[in-house]
This record gives sequence, C-alpha cells and structure tokens, in this order.
Amino acid sequence: APGDRITLVLPEASVSIAGIVPRMKRFTVAGIFSVGAELDSSMAYIHIEDAARVKRMPAGSVDGLRVAFNDLFQAPFLVRELASELARPMQVSDWTRTHGNLFQAIQMEKRMIGLLLFLIVFVAAFNIVSTLVMVVTDKRADIAILRTMGATPAIIMRIFMIQGAVIGFIGTSLGLLLGVILALTVSDLVSGFERLMGIEFLSAEVYFINYLPSQVQVSDLISIVTIALSISFVATLYPAWKASRTQPAEALRYE
Repeated sequence: APGDRITLVLPEASVSIAGIVPRMKRFTVAGIFSVGAELDSSMAYIHIEDAARVKRMPAGSVDGLRVAFNDLFQAPFLVRELASELARPMQVSDWTRTHGNLFQAIQMEKRMIGLLLFLIVFVAAFNIVSTLVMVVTDKRADIAILRTMGATPAIIMRIFMIQGAVIGFIGTSLGLLLGVILALTVSDLVSGFERLMGIEFLSAEVYFINYLPSQVQVSDLISIVTIALSISFVATLYPAWKASRTQPAEALRYE
C-alpha cells in the first residue's frame, strides 16, 4: 500500500564486519499501478536519480531509453532504423521479442479476420451474380425488344454492368455506414447488453480488459471499400456478358 517501506535486494555483495552481505536499498511506496497483465506482479518504477544511485551511475545519466510509436506493428523496423542512425553501438529490442507469443497471436488474428472479411465480400459478390443472372433470365423478352430497336450487345452489357455497380455501391455504402457506427458504439452496446442480460462477457478477473475496445482505422476502411467495390464490379461481368448474348428471335419465340 502507499506509504509502506520495501527493501530492494540487488544482485551484488559487499564485505562488512558481519561478512559478505547482499547490497540492499530501502524505498517508500508512493503508489500502485495496474495494467491488468503479468507486469503488475513483476514491475516497479523508481525515481531516475534513485535508479542512478542503485546502479552506481552519475546523477542524471541513463543506460537505456524506451521509445513509444504510434503504430506498434512498426516497432521492429523503427528501432533498427533508430539504432543505425546512432553514433554509438547500442543493443535494441522491441515488444515482438519480449512478447513473442502475444505478437504471433495478434498476427494470426489479423490474418483470420482478413480471411473472414474476404469470404464475406465473396459471398456478397456471389449474391450479386445470382441476382443479375435471375434478372437477365426474367428480362429476356425486354432485352430482345431493345435489341430489335437497335441496341447493340455493348449497350445491353453496359446496362447490366451499371445495375450491378449500383447494387455493389449501395451495399458497400450501407455496410460502411453501419460498420463505422457499430465500431464507434460497440463498447457501449456490449455494456448495455451485459446490464440487460445480467451477464459479464469480459471479466476483469479472467481477461486483461473488461470492455471491448474498438478503433476505426481510415486505411482499413479505404482498403475494404476498394476491395468490395472491385469484387462487385467483377461480379457483374458474367451476367452482363450473358445478357449481351441474348438472341432476339429466340427470346421472343414464345412471347
């Protein structure tokens, strides 16, 4: 608790009248921090001047620096770039080395989420294909009439490509809007659902956090929208081509 006195035993020994005794230093607890991880039981902070005295260094001197980056996944590359620009040789390390298992787990989760998003977009594109194919089948007579009025296969193909592109654009826009709203409010929604159902999904006693974090990345939104629109456009090619191949005489035979 704050105000308690603790003794720090250093891996050094000194010779005294009582013999060889380990070097010790007394500190007063100023406060307790908690991050909800293993660091809570193995890390303590002391004043930089006390640290210099403990390590027998001149006051104000340091033997290491900790750097924070905006993008934690760029840490392995940035620390090496920083070390190469320093005049003196230094040993560098990043969180991907000290927490390798966590880094691998995060990378695996990102790959699986990317695969899941791709499958969702692929299914949506398949729905566009099936919808347009049914429209082509249902509108064969109308397509044939347009052909007899002078519409070329290119014009027919363009009509269905535009229709598919509009469907893809509307679906992507609605998905983007709903996704951003959900991402910005997911923490409140989960908390409200927990209170409503009386269930705690993320217990602080089990997990590092007791809420569902969410952060909107503009780069991710741009990538997802671009891929979704591209796949939607490609999905219109086959139905549009099939519509352009409609023969007026055959389509109007039974009309």
